[in-house]
Amino acid sequence: MLFFDNIFIQMALWACLLASFASGVIGSFVVIKRISFIAGSIAHSVLGGMGLCLWLQRSYGLSWLDPIYGAFATAIASALLLGWIHLHYKQREDAVIAAIWSTGMAIGMIFLSITPGTNVELLNYLFGNILWIQTADLIRLAVLNVIILGIVAFYYRKFLAICFDEEQALLQGVPAKGLYLLLLSLVAVSIVLLMQIIGTILVIALLTIPATLASLFTSRLIIMMGAATGFCALFSLVGMGIAHTLNWPPSATIALVAAASYLLLLPQKKKKNFLRKAPN
Repeated sequence: MLFFDNIFIQMALWACLLASFASGVIGSFVVIKRISFIAGSIAHSVLGGMGLCLWLQRSYGLSWLDPIYGAFATAIASALLLGWIHLHYKQREDAVIAAIWSTGMAIGMIFLSITPGTNVELLNYLFGNILWIQTADLIRLAVLNVIILGIVAFYYRKFLAICFDEEQALLQGVPAKGLYLLLLSLVAVSIVLLMQIIGTILVIALLTIPATLASLFTSRLIIMMGAATGFCALFSLVGMGIAHTLNWPPSATIALVAAASYLLLLPQKKKKNFLRKAPN
């Protein structure tokens, strides 16, 4: 069967395309604001919420309680907590990030161990299984993408202000604290979207590498977002093709392609900068 004729591949590619928008747009904010560690903490904390929902679902017959609901709730709660700590207790921010990171993972593993039956569903969220995508997941990705892009478009200039100079934004009357919490909430939602594609363990790869790579070639945020979206879609397509050919795990292959691309292009950018600065 040809690559594009496989219905599972087609669904996976649509999911990658939709997830690329969140990766490119929100990932650019994560990179320029330098909050990758905060994003990593949010990503790993969601395992606790997913584990709890799966345990309740299996133990008490709550078939409607999808683990993805726990992921969204935990991600947003963690984002707001980390944002509040950043705004009020900056000197202890790194310790709180580490604590939330490890606590979320620990809670998730505990519920994973006591949940009756097999736990393939939670493991798919943890390690990623893009071929597991269903039509309902695509609809959810599309709806959340519209919400994310709409909010970013509406607050674009204000987000830009708090990312580059938060103190100056405050002096200009911009509600920097509220916008920072909103931005972290968007990061949380984007993490859950990308988690369905590449898994909790590798989600930071798609959230940061395409945007970081785009930042090597432009200093304009709007162009950076477009380039990062394109890079994410390209990495997903190439990764899926390699995984299909070599029978590798798709999620890990996509992350590997992204990392390899960054390592290959970074020296070229440094070389161009050196030649530009060299005397004639």
